[in-house]
Amino acid sequence: MSESPRPQAPARDGAVSPGSAGSAVSVVVIAYNDAAHVADAIRSALAQGEAVGEVLVVDDASGDATPEVLAAFAGEPRVRPLVRTENSGGCGTPRNDGIAAAVHPYVLFLDSDDLLLPGAVDGLLAVAAEERADVVAGICVRRELPEGRETVWAPSLYDVSQGATLPGTVIEGVEKHPEFVLDTLSVNKLYRRDFLDRHAIRFPDGAFHYEDFVFSARVQAAAPRLAVTDVPVYVWHVRRQAATLSISLRRASLANWEHRIAAHAAVVDVFRTAGRPALAAAAQTKFLDYDLPMYLRELPQRTAAYRADWWTVTRAHLAGFEAAAVSAARAPSRWLHAALTALTAVPEGRELTRFVELAAPLPRLVPPYRRAEDGAPVLAAAPADVPLEGLAELAAAELPVAVDGSVAVGASTRLTVTVHDLYGRVAALGPTGVRVVFTERVSAAELPVDAPLLPADEGWTATVTLPTSKLLRAGRLAAWSVHAELRYADGSTGNAEVRAPQGYVGRRGVVLGRLGRVLLVQVVASARRGLVLRFAGGAVGARQVMSGRFKRLFAMR
Repeated sequence: MSESPRPQAPARDGAVSPGSAGSAVSVVVIAYNDAAHVADAIRSALAQGEAVGEVLVVDDASGDATPEVLAAFAGEPRVRPLVRTENSGGCGTPRNDGIAAAVHPYVLFLDSDDLLLPGAVDGLLAVAAEERADVVAGICVRRELPEGRETVWAPSLYDVSQGATLPGTVIEGVEKHPEFVLDTLSVNKLYRRDFLDRHAIRFPDGAFHYEDFVFSARVQAAAPRLAVTDVPVYVWHVRRQAATLSISLRRASLANWEHRIAAHAAVVDVFRTAGRPALAAAAQTKFLDYDLPMYLRELPQRTAAYRADWWTVTRAHLAGFEAAAVSAARAPSRWLHAALTALTAVPEGRELTRFVELAAPLPRLVPPYRRAEDGAPVLAAAPADVPLEGLAELAAAELPVAVDGSVAVGASTRLTVTVHDLYGRVAALGPTGVRVVFTERVSAAELPVDAPLLPADEGWTATVTLPTSKLLRAGRLAAWSVHAELRYADGSTGNAEVRAPQGYVGRRGVVLGRLGRVLLVQVVASARRGLVLRFAGGAVGARQVMSGRFKRLFAMR
């Protein structure tokens, strides 16, 4: 690795800094063949102000125009290019190079295709100084491109509007809050460099994927004084249409899952070696509640060979999980763990779909509802007839209720939902009504419609209607997912994704709207059988179809 020359290059001990006297932060940017975005990342770091003393840009032997882009910053004394002559194969080694070259008291990481939000550094530094923190964690925003839809990363930890309680607190050792193992990102945090050095905390070197997992575990195992804030820090760009997908988006490759499992095994080993058994168990629980469902619900999209190998690899990994870690997982995750343990071969057809739906973000257990010989509820037919342990204790909001939907579209859109009972649990709560919420997937706009629930042969049913014009978006296609908020007699509620029932066949066609307006309509089921409605005005839709974009833009994510 070589460093481009700079006047008055700083000494490693930080006595001389390329920034001003008030400089406190070294921003480490890693780049590989990303000439299109790296300049924006660098500018977002420089825009943080004088608190950023240097922007260390580690070029991991790029073969595109990245070196030329970096050369354009030659007049900016705070930008220090570090050029690797051989590609490392991963993200860990270039980040480690940046840590080694950094001279300021704090380090912040930035990927070349992402951005730091305005005021991020000042906000994090203020908290670090006030709380004497080794690590300060802030909000990371996931931005889907090209749509621009934004969500908060790990909302249960950072999004106060979603019930997060940690922002504004200081954690003395993560063991007191083991739920924090959910945050495996390295980029939304400010680190004291001497803390990293004192505990020899670095990223795994070489072609090790999901290196953030292991780095974060090493930080947490060192019992930092950790301040959690609501400071917006980082924009994580999710580019699903990029020519080269990021590692986290390459889930169609079995190797991706194997890398993730290897990283997770390394995390558990870090915690155990450090004498943090509670964190090791929490990491296994997190795997059951987060990692496993995310990949399981995509299995129907994979080849039979992939599914078979995935099942074998996953069962081998789960075999080493502690009983306490499994018991601490959510009920649907526990049932899936039991099913994977019981089944030596991957299920197919409707049985696989059953597991996929239980792994959905809003889990649901769909009919038929089977029982063991003793009458106890079980997950599926033998040999997956594992008991549904804990079902009777679940609160209304935790019940994996299945809600089917059927749609008719014309000038108005009519949706009929059917709520299925769940071994008598729904009936015991006394369902009274439902709020159906249509959510537009790009803008996140919501259209709620209320209706009473009425008894029917298969449970309870309700019908809602709204003008189709409300589901249109000028100049573009609009896709809507559908959720149901169930209301019960005691005032409790539960949420469910409205699903396309088994045997449902998606429909597309042309209908006439108000004033004879032509609409293109598509009603489909997602990979996890969620109901999706797609609309476009005739002129826009026709152009999209003719250009071949209709299928791409309507493709399920």
